[in-house]
Amino acid sequence: MPIPGINTVKTVYDAVRRLPQLPDAYLHPWRRESRWRMSEYRDLYQGRRCFVIGNGPSLKKTDLSRLKNEFTFGLNRIYLLFPELGFNTSFLVAINDLVIEQCAREIASQPIPKFISWHSNRFFQEFPKDMIFLYTTYTGPGFALDLTRRVWEGATVTNVTLQIAYYMGFEKVILIGVDHNFSDKGKANTTVTSTGDDINHFSTKYFGTGFRWQLPDLETSELGYKLARKAYQKAGRTVLDATVDGKLTVFPKVEFNSLF
Repeated sequence: MPIPGINTVKTVYDAVRRLPQLPDAYLHPWRRESRWRMSEYRDLYQGRRCFVIGNGPSLKKTDLSRLKNEFTFGLNRIYLLFPELGFNTSFLVAINDLVIEQCAREIASQPIPKFISWHSNRFFQEFPKDMIFLYTTYTGPGFALDLTRRVWEGATVTNVTLQIAYYMGFEKVILIGVDHNFSDKGKANTTVTSTGDDINHFSTKYFGTGFRWQLPDLETSELGYKLARKAYQKAGRTVLDATVDGKLTVFPKVEFNSLF
């Protein structure tokens, strides 16, 4: 079967599989409250800029102290860096089931607004007042303009974050630490268990020994990034990439220190 045909079959299959999830995704009390909380953020930061902080090793080459008074999105286990930084990111985003399952308590304890995938709600015993559950799915591709409805994950939390930042109205979004390069190779989305120090992130403990994680799907990630670039350009906004030595080529490059 040609590739377009295969993709169509996969999309239809995933859509059918999602049908039992739809009632909760829109009617569950936590989701109803999340949709209201999310709507409060719509265009709240029009004309402002923000930084999306990936978790790549390049963060160790980046002067993050310059971000103290900026709007920042931290991803997944970025909070491991907070003690060293001396400040927290403005927001935290996590969508991967394996990350959330193993770190739910740590994530919930962060004293900042948190955006979490709805399919991981089972890992939380309570619904914190600073948490929003997003209805994210694997079916796509697409760039969501309404974050109270379904959001395509685009194979990376960074793509979801770009959609959140757009919804919030940020005019300029700058990526850092999005290295788009992993030493571990293998079939995309395969679950593996770390057997030693993590060399793919800013901390060796990020996905350290015993941590279960999924191999990246860089191809699908790039598809999502291209959709984000198109959406931002159409709205007269910009996404820039200030990652030191990053391998991503979708967004215009900019030197980090030149932004201050």
